[in-house]
Amino acid sequence: MEFLSKVIRGIRNGKMQEFIGEILWIFRFSVRYRWQILWYIVVGILSTGMGLGSSVVSKYMIDTVTGYHSSQLALAASLYIGMRVAQILANMLTDYISAGISIHVEQEIRANVFARIMQADWQALAEYHSGDILNRVNSDVSTVSSSVLSLVPDAITRSVQFLGALCIILYYDPPLAVLSLLSAPVTILVSKTLMRNMRRFNKKLRESSSRMMSFHEESFQNIQFIKSFGLTRQYGERLDEVQKEYRDCTMEYKRFSIKTAAMMSFTGMAVSSLCFGWGIYRLWTGRITYGTMTLFLQMSSTLASAFSLLINLVPGAISAATSAGRIMELTELPKENAAEEQRAAQLAAVAQTDGIELDVDHIDFSYDNSRLILHQACLRVQSGEVIALVGPSGEGKTTMLRILLGLVNVQAGALRARAGAEDMSLSASTRCLFSYVPQGNTMFSGTVADNLRMVKPDATDEQLIAVLRDACAYEFIEKLPDGIYSKVKERGGGFSEGQAQRLAIARALLSPAPVMLLDEATSALDVATERRVLRNIMHSEQNKACVVTTHRPSVLGICTRIYRISDRQVTLANQQEVDAWIQDF
Repeated sequence: MEFLSKVIRGIRNGKMQEFIGEILWIFRFSVRYRWQILWYIVVGILSTGMGLGSSVVSKYMIDTVTGYHSSQLALAASLYIGMRVAQILANMLTDYISAGISIHVEQEIRANVFARIMQADWQALAEYHSGDILNRVNSDVSTVSSSVLSLVPDAITRSVQFLGALCIILYYDPPLAVLSLLSAPVTILVSKTLMRNMRRFNKKLRESSSRMMSFHEESFQNIQFIKSFGLTRQYGERLDEVQKEYRDCTMEYKRFSIKTAAMMSFTGMAVSSLCFGWGIYRLWTGRITYGTMTLFLQMSSTLASAFSLLINLVPGAISAATSAGRIMELTELPKENAAEEQRAAQLAAVAQTDGIELDVDHIDFSYDNSRLILHQACLRVQSGEVIALVGPSGEGKTTMLRILLGLVNVQAGALRARAGAEDMSLSASTRCLFSYVPQGNTMFSGTVADNLRMVKPDATDEQLIAVLRDACAYEFIEKLPDGIYSKVKERGGGFSEGQAQRLAIARALLSPAPVMLLDEATSALDVATERRVLRNIMHSEQNKACVVTTHRPSVLGICTRIYRISDRQVTLANQQEVDAWIQDF
């Protein structure tokens, strides 16, 4: 009654529904492989049957060599060898099927999670550390994929093994079956305690593991900074703290597991001793043969093992459900509004010939719905123009670019894009209108050509060279032994910051998008190169619009319009203000 009341309380407070929902989520990925799983179950049952059958045949073999039915020795030996070979082959086949199903499910879940992360709302996703996301995509996905076969298929095969062994014992000696099941109540009681603590320990271990991966990722990404400031020792000490937290959590669970395992082992030993004593007694009184005695020992061991494995499926299910819940958090993040991508692509195509105009009309924006970053902000951008956004750091220049890209949503106001007769609101769907060069190094490992062709896979070598010239990057690329096919290391390794910026600008120029967004993208360039790059953009045949955020007034003289972002306001600067900024700088 106490156990039932706990189950009822669990159902009422939602824990049971949460657990069931997580298990059903795992099953959803199993449906596509139902025939392979069915074949796995059939072969598993066949293997179990061969194992039980070979134990029965071994009884007759022992009886044969001890003087009973000696004429059947050859037949019994043949059956025994045949069943053992069949069991080995069946086990090989189940291992192969299991590996195939697990890898397919793992890759499908990982691809599904990757797609959902890429489609997730940018602000909602930013709440998770990238190290935590990596841990969920790798460790948790592996746990879930390995559980696909350990939940229902293994439960079926273990149940068949348990029932088969029980039937054999009941056939030859019913009292022994009762003795063999004496460990069942203890196992159930211990498992109930184990289940109660398993989910809590799993969550703590997963969270601790995520923090450790996050620490490693940040450390490796900022290794240059750590070395430059002589922080190697401090970060080693921080690693010790992170690892100590994980170690303490692991050892706490290990101590609990050892205690429960010891109780189960002593119980199993006691039951095995009883079964063995009962068998010895029956053999001594002449009521069973040596073969039957051997069979008793095998079947009692099989029975206890099968029952224990069935019980142990529960902790495995809890572990899988915990991992599934962590993955579901990512897959259930709100999705971006990308319902009008086709219409946006049509507008982008029209803009290639008719040009484009962007209107930001009296928008309000806040990241946390409390402190406004922008209030009643207005902005206008047209093809052939270079628009500058200037102002103090942290006042909203990068935020304005994120708004244009549909990464964040405004609370009030309107954003429109027009090209010819086409007109639509800006959102995640209209991201194809923009080519973006963010702050920092955005180069990927591969070759220079690989990095450029990300935005236009069918671009010719001539087109790559043309945009490299416009970005003032070909002057150093042509000097490399492999030219545009020179290797780029992780995070642009092998190139200076200024060179990496010019390569990123070339990639943005190659994109057919009608609007370029440069977020401090020329900060590492000298003034002369910066002005050349911007002039090339203005005079390019693609008639692009360009929005530049900058702290440097050196390029303001070639900009069409300059907007100042300060104190939540966006104001159009006049020539006197621009001259004053240049002089003050």
